[in-house]
Amino acid sequence: MDLLFLFFSLLLSYLFFKIWKLIDSKQDKDCYILDYQCHKPTDDRMVSTQFSGEIIYRNQNLGLTEYKFLLKAIVSSGIGEQTYAPRLVFEGREERPSLQDGISEMEEFYVDSIGKLLERNQISPKDIDILVVNVSMLSSTPSLASRIINHYKMRDDVKVFNLTGMGCSASLISVDIVKNIFKSYANKLALVATSESLSPNWYSGNNRSMILANCLFRSGGCAILLTNKRSLRKKAMFKLKCMVRTHHGAREESYNCCIQAEDEQGRVGFYLGKNLPKAATRAFVDNLKVITPKILPVTELIRFMLKLLIKKIKIRQNPSKGSTNLPPGTPLKAGINFKTGIEHFCIHTGGKAVIDGIGHSLDLNEYDIEPARMTLHRFGNTSASSLWYVLAYMEAKKRLKRGDRVFMISFGAGFKCNSCVWEVVRDLTGGESKGNVWNHCIDDYPPKSILNPYLEKFGWIQDEDPDSFKVPDAFM
Repeated sequence: MDLLFLFFSLLLSYLFFKIWKLIDSKQDKDCYILDYQCHKPTDDRMVSTQFSGEIIYRNQNLGLTEYKFLLKAIVSSGIGEQTYAPRLVFEGREERPSLQDGISEMEEFYVDSIGKLLERNQISPKDIDILVVNVSMLSSTPSLASRIINHYKMRDDVKVFNLTGMGCSASLISVDIVKNIFKSYANKLALVATSESLSPNWYSGNNRSMILANCLFRSGGCAILLTNKRSLRKKAMFKLKCMVRTHHGAREESYNCCIQAEDEQGRVGFYLGKNLPKAATRAFVDNLKVITPKILPVTELIRFMLKLLIKKIKIRQNPSKGSTNLPPGTPLKAGINFKTGIEHFCIHTGGKAVIDGIGHSLDLNEYDIEPARMTLHRFGNTSASSLWYVLAYMEAKKRLKRGDRVFMISFGAGFKCNSCVWEVVRDLTGGESKGNVWNHCIDDYPPKSILNPYLEKFGWIQDEDPDSFKVPDAFM
């Protein structure tokens, strides 16, 4: 009898040990953001209203029709006059970019951002186990990741990933790579560098769908430090709760709506098609279908299903109620209250229309979309790094409290919609991030008005006659 009791005691102990081991090992697979650093280019790269006019007027391929189009586009873009452009534009060489221009632009970003990030956290470059770099429109040999390794003299066994061509949603793809590596390897430290090289991709032609990118995209970047080390868990800022990636590359319309191409004269540019909003909406809806059950409480999901069921019954009884009188292209509301599971919304700054569309679809108020709107105004669309400028705004405004959840939404060429949810691990209301990119100007935001002065300065173009128009001497 004693032997039997001993046997069952050992068996029970073994089962408890295995269960504890399983739970314990899962904790090593969590993905935390330890810190991040957004890049603020030097003020000599700031694009003023006057300088924007000079860039446009010196493009010999443009005429009055294109001037009017660009004026309308930039006035409604939501971008202010404190954004940053690559150096070759200020040197007047945007029509003759070199490979070195793109590399130098990226070096300026990563030397500044990664250097500050590692120094602030007292981490040696040799402590980095994983390096993921994403810059969509610059592919050099050796890779940008190799250049970073060489500059910081990282270890020989660092795991390296260099992503190109992934578009504005690339930073979440980089985080997803790190998250999956953390599932297999415990006690690791990862560095993600996300940016875009505008120097070799400034369009100098007159195709409207391609020159539009010059109005929206600006220089920027971000370095993010991630870990699954238990010893650093209390120092972490955010914990990744879930991530969903949606890719509509198999659909021709979605695939071709946002693509790097050549115009009729052979000039390379980034084509933004008229069907882009439609492709983005489809990807966004499919992404929401997957991530919504992961992030919202059961009560809200049940309420939404009951509401949907009642609506369908009413439509069957009276089909005329199922029709909408909304203008074509108007984004529909999701019909579900995302604020029951989310406190903050980190929206990709793809443009004013993108921010307004997501805000309308998720039924967000002005407070919710303020971080994205202000980021677009101050820094423009910095491609894949834009999400982190939005997050930094929330932190600088002391909005992020322990337990809050941040919903990140990004879009990219392909066409892709990637989203994730971060949980705030500790209160971020005391200016913990001394290197916050907003610290120098956060008290000025939001301004009373975010209308840019382009219409005031160049509005006279609208009244010009094509036959008599001449470029003003001030821009010659």
